Amino acid sequence: MLLLKQRIDLEEYPSKLLGKAIDQLNTLPGVGKRTALRLALFLLRQSKAEVKDFGEAIIKLRTEINYCKQCYNISDEEFCGICSNPKRIDEQICVVEDIRDVMAIENTAQFRGKYHVLGGIISPMDGIGPSDLRINELMERLEKDKVEEVILALSTTMEGDTTNYYLYKQLKERKVSVSTLAQGIASGDELEFADELTLGRSIINRIPYESTFAK
Repeated sequence: MLLLKQRIDLEEYPSKLLGKAIDQLNTLPGVGKRTALRLALFLLRQSKAEVKDFGEAIIKLRTEINYCKQCYNISDEEFCGICSNPKRIDEQICVVEDIRDVMAIENTAQFRGKYHVLGGIISPMDGIGPSDLRINELMERLEKDKVEEVILALSTTMEGDTTNYYLYKQLKERKVSVSTLAQGIASGDELEFADELTLGRSIINRIPYESTFAK
């Protein structure tokens, strides 16, 4: 049986519908043809009701989910649960690259301010410049809200550092304190992969951004 499985040509499926399902699953990150085949056959073994629920959840994820009108976090409502929470600190805004970073920081339970999701970082190699990010929207929030501190919480990569510096240059003209995460996140690391304890301490012990400049 094992030998027979090894000889299966993954391009020769007994059903065109199975083949289409495999092709779609194969578009997911990290899912190769063999994994896509296993997932498709797994779904085929489930009840029609279970598969229907699965499919509807995916469709609603794309068609019904909202982006918060203030911070651009994902939300079921017009404003996310963080922005609409009166217990959160309006005077603090933590700037992050994407939604995964919001979830990583929230898991530490060490930050009670609000967020601003840039939607990426400056990366000339990938054709991403400042105008492609939600930087103007951040500046507009500073104008209308009484923000006292902006925390730059971007990944410690070259692109993250470049974006931090660009934001700092934009922010230093305004009457707002600019800080960044304390040392603890290794250089080149993404925030979402940092352990909660290390990330939490980096937020609590954040430092003025100017102190990161080489002397």
